[in-house]
Amino acid sequence: MNKNDTIAAIATAPGVGGIAVVRLSGDEALPIALRHLAVDHLRPRHATYCRFDELDDVVATYFPCGYTGEPTVELSCHGSLFVQQALLQCLLDDGARLADPGEYTMRAFLNGRLDLSQAEAVADLVDAVTPAQHRLAVSQLRGGYASRLKELRQQLLDLTALLELELDFSQEDVEFADRTQLRRLLSTLRSHLSSLIGSFQLGNALKQGVPVAITGSPNVGKSTLLNALLQDDRAIVSSIPGTTRDTVEGMLNIGGITFRLIDTAGLRESSDEVELQGIERSKKAVAEATVVVDVRDASLDADPLSGTDHHDGKQHIRVLNKCDLMPSALSLDGRQCGDTRFVVLSAKTGMGVENLKQALVHSVDSRDADRVLLSNVRHRDALLRVDEALSHVSQGLDSDIPADLVAVDLRDALYHLGTITGDVTSDDLLHNIFSRFCIGK
Repeated sequence: MNKNDTIAAIATAPGVGGIAVVRLSGDEALPIALRHLAVDHLRPRHATYCRFDELDDVVATYFPCGYTGEPTVELSCHGSLFVQQALLQCLLDDGARLADPGEYTMRAFLNGRLDLSQAEAVADLVDAVTPAQHRLAVSQLRGGYASRLKELRQQLLDLTALLELELDFSQEDVEFADRTQLRRLLSTLRSHLSSLIGSFQLGNALKQGVPVAITGSPNVGKSTLLNALLQDDRAIVSSIPGTTRDTVEGMLNIGGITFRLIDTAGLRESSDEVELQGIERSKKAVAEATVVVDVRDASLDADPLSGTDHHDGKQHIRVLNKCDLMPSALSLDGRQCGDTRFVVLSAKTGMGVENLKQALVHSVDSRDADRVLLSNVRHRDALLRVDEALSHVSQGLDSDIPADLVAVDLRDALYHLGTITGDVTSDDLLHNIFSRFCIGK
């Protein structure tokens, strides 16, 4: 990738449409465009209606410092596939190069228009299909947690500099860095890191779809409930216990949040090898779920309140199904016992299913959905390494080890923080990030 090239690409989605946009960026963007446009100049940041050769009438917009931080010309033409490709080919024949995937956003990063975490958020924003995914991407694109990490990184830089300054005066036994202040900052840093890392489960779930495991004994109506929620015959329903031998999944959007519903095999003792494999997969689905929906038969459960105290960090919803057979169970509808919310319904008749949908939305706290959340796996892994390095710093301070050894761990923490915002990069890292972008973005 040569930063000195002028690049061009179709910026709109492939296919036929009312209009398409061809984007040209680089030092030669304006001269190349003007050689094809029936005008002598383009006024900065103004749209100009003109003819592009004999191909089409276009609307040309010139930005002296556009999205990439370079001179940029955007040409809006008719959405004919022929017109799009012919217009692009004219620009390529006149000296522009076809942009690589993500090259526009990479140039924006390299030119200081975005930090690396914001650049990654651009791809998330393009891929967003729900309001929750959109909010996450916009939050990160506007700086989000990256700005806080930059502030903390600067504090670490200052303290690292003080520690390393001590090394220059080691013979005089001078201590420039206040150990009490350093411990206080470390405590603040690690508390903030813990909060961010802890938010990853919800942030990633909102990004990928909140995993919801539907669990319970055989024949309590789990598959019927899945079908009722999806309004589709996704799972096989039978009165024979153990019909579901494997997990069955379906996606459901409620209130702008995508839930990934997982119908699991009924949990019971069994000698059937195939059923046992299904039960093991069910246990794995529960372990990975953010929300667990425990389905019980209202007509058979003698103690529906039992087992309502959980300490696994998950949201729990107790569903008392088949209330059409046991109307008295309705008295529990909407109750909260411990960390478990009760929903009484009949998956067969559909009564109360909407209440379960509302309970699912409630399980993803709206305040959590709007606050800064960590949703990027790469960022989570980097923060875990930062926290590990700061743990070594804390241990070193408690053990009164020499300042040069403490500084090594601080530099390690700084390095991993820098990989999130792009203060530390490599060609491989940038390639891995931007290769998943579409051409034209």
